Amino acid sequence: MKFSIGDKVVLKQTGEEGHVTAYIGKDMMEVEVNGTTFPVYTEDIDHPYLKWFTEKKTVVKKNNIPEQLPVEKEKLRPKRLAKGVYLSFMPMYKHDEMEDIVDMLKVHLLNELPVPVKFTYDVKINHKTLFSHEGTLHAFGNIYLHSIPWANMDEQPRFHWSLTDTVNKEMAVSEDVLRIRPEKLFKHINDLMLKNEPTFTYLLIDDFSVFVPQAPREKFVPKVQAQYVNQPGRMNIEGPAYELDLHIENLTNNIKGMDNADMLHLQMKTFERYLHLAIMHRQERMIVIHGLGKGVLRFSIHALLAKTKEVDRYVNEYNAKYGFGATEIFFKR
Repeated sequence: MKFSIGDKVVLKQTGEEGHVTAYIGKDMMEVEVNGTTFPVYTEDIDHPYLKWFTEKKTVVKKNNIPEQLPVEKEKLRPKRLAKGVYLSFMPMYKHDEMEDIVDMLKVHLLNELPVPVKFTYDVKINHKTLFSHEGTLHAFGNIYLHSIPWANMDEQPRFHWSLTDTVNKEMAVSEDVLRIRPEKLFKHINDLMLKNEPTFTYLLIDDFSVFVPQAPREKFVPKVQAQYVNQPGRMNIEGPAYELDLHIENLTNNIKGMDNADMLHLQMKTFERYLHLAIMHRQERMIVIHGLGKGVLRFSIHALLAKTKEVDRYVNEYNAKYGFGATEIFFKR
């Protein structure tokens, strides 16, 4: 049976009425019922006109007990994802002479955690923002973010995301960048067609991790050697760094016995020293290499920069040399 966008339909299993909002594939439509939008198979919906004309009011007679009560049909419930927060992509197709072609992707954010999650979301193509949004998503909720044309996926957009647990304040902020390579994207689409499924998803986090504060001690001496400017009659002043690599192996030869808190404390102490040197020497800019990892070091660096009045701005964007593992700092002049 053929359906068009805007057609009124009735769900065969529940009798609820709605209308078609989008065409997903050969055997699947997107339907809105009572303000809720979800995918259904065409075999599970029908035009409601026959129901309207044949529907009759049933007169119930007193003391007229039916011989057998009707058995309620089991309702098909959508499968729930495992615990975590996900980005979901729903391909939308358009008709072609020979086959269905993907026209765009609808992007949803799914929260399968039992706590509300604060999120920031930003999509960049060639360092330019295509779409950005921020808000709070309630527990076990989902939100439609935007649609991205299929042609834009050839440019490998970067999906930047950041998530915060709004209930447990001791949890660290989780953030990263998702990039889908073309060969992986085509595999997703082929798998959906073979399995006749509406969406594919990416797990962002399965749960939040506890934030590790800076340790109030310093046990280890950095391997970074101080540079001095020797001039007669003047104090020796350590030279600035225009590129600072904070990978732990560059700071000490002895990491035996160091836990994550010790390493983070050493990295932040080194960064603070060179940040003050850059300000004292009136540098215009500085690059600090923090790597990716779980983002704890990057979060700590950004938190310190946000409180430093001499900093004009800082960016953590893709760089051909560092990828997303470095932050560029610009100082006020």
